[in-house]
Formats: sequence, C-alpha cells, structure tokens
Amino acid sequence: MPVVEEEVHEPLDVPALRAWLVAHAVPGVDEVVVGADGGSGHVRALPDGSRLEVLLPAVGVPVLRSTGGASGAEVARRWLGLDLDPAPGVAALADDPVLGPLVTSRPLVRVPGAPDPFEAAVNVVLGQHVSLAAGRVFAGRLAAAHPVNAEALAVLDPEVLRASVGVTGARSASLVALARAVLDGLDLDPQVDPSERAATRAALLALPGVGPWTADLVAMRCLRDPDVFLPGDLVLRKALGGVTAREAARLAEAWAPHRSLAVVHLWTHHALDPPDPTG
Repeated sequence: MPVVEEEVHEPLDVPALRAWLVAHAVPGVDEVVVGADGGSGHVRALPDGSRLEVLLPAVGVPVLRSTGGASGAEVARRWLGLDLDPAPGVAALADDPVLGPLVTSRPLVRVPGAPDPFEAAVNVVLGQHVSLAAGRVFAGRLAAAHPVNAEALAVLDPEVLRASVGVTGARSASLVALARAVLDGLDLDPQVDPSERAATRAALLALPGVGPWTADLVAMRCLRDPDVFLPGDLVLRKALGGVTAREAARLAEAWAPHRSLAVVHLWTHHALDPPDPTG
C-alpha cells in the first residue's frame, strides 16, 4: 500500500489528544512510542492490514502517516477529530458557567473519532460497566484471540468469545449480536446521513445488552454526531460535582448542539489530562 504523509495544520490541543490516544490504546493493536524530543508517536494497526501513525512532537507540527492511501489519510484525520471544527462550540459555550472556563482555557480540544467504526463499537460494548483500563484489557484479549471484524465475530459461539476474552456471557452475546446486525445492514459509517442517526441509535438499543451509554458513545465516536451527551457516565457525573444522571442531563441541555465537545472537555479536564495544580 502507498504511504501517505501530511502535516496537520489545523489548530490542535496536542496534550489533550495525546492523553486521549494513550488512554484508549488497545494492547496489541496500538503502539505508543516516546520520541527523543519528548514527543510521542502513536501507531494503530487496522483490520485490513494498513497502519495509521500520528507523530506528536513536543514542539512543532504534528504529522500523520498512513499506508491506506488517500482514504487512509482521511481515516487518520477523523481519528484525531480533525473532521469536526471545535470553534463554533467554543464560541457557543464560552459564557456557560460550567463549560466556559474549560473551553476558553483549552479552545483547541477536539472530539476524537475512530479509525475503524466497527472495532470502536465493539470496544465500547466491552467497556460497558467497567473502567476504561479494564475495557482496554478486554479489547486486547479480543484482538489477540479473534479477527475484530463483523464477519469473524458474527459466526462465533458466544461461549467461545466469553472464554477467550473473559467477559460475561451477556457481554459476549452482545458482541455477536452487534456483528450480525452490521452484516444485516446496520451502518456505523461516519458518513451516514445525520437524519438516519436516530434510527441507528434505535437499532443499537434493540440489541441485547446495549443501553443508552453504549449507543450514544457509538454515535459520538463512530457516527460523528456532534450533539451527544452521556448522562449516566460516572466520570462525567463526577466532573459535574457528583450529580445524578437526571441532573447531568438537565445541565447538558444548555450545551446543545455541542454536547459531544462538552463531553470531551469534561473527560479531559477531570480524568484524561487534568490541569497541573501547581502550574
């Protein structure tokens, strides 16, 4: 495959992006390398055998490399969130009492996407009701034991999947159901018509073991819906002062139609790349 390399000239919060990539790196699929200049490289292997690489220097311009040609470069840009401009959201949220201080102090934070929508959806299912770190462990076990594509997972016995990954029987059944739904036409492509997102969410919710948190996170990362909030997310509720899910949803109403950006800001500030209290 041809190698495509390009510099990233869009404004980008590199520390926030680096923190996101490290936090979501799947063992055996992603590789994070620290450079001599203090920067880092993040390499991801895709199911089709191509590779994506993002170089995040300590000083200078980030660089994307891909072995998937022009389409690979497009995937890499979506992975970093370069497909969604944060500026309108920053302008709209700047005066908000909760989000305003976050977006004005870090206006270049973006909403990262997913290099492979199906794989990302699988990892979201694996991350239900567990920590981000535990979800990464499960995703690594899955990648080591089975090809992570709809064709392969759809024909697996859920019990085989349960034994090889270490998840519950209900979770393995959800994964197989997701794979079969994709083969039957469930479209997780980020280019899906925005008017069809509600139908996709409903189809996800109809799968066994899939709840609103999973369906909404898939919408944000895979379908690239810019207006998703996850009121039941424990980290978000802690970031908002320990509120209930209902209270979190009520607060987030004021952030529409930029709630996905609000989610990433809250996650970044509270858990992924919190500010240095001594700085």
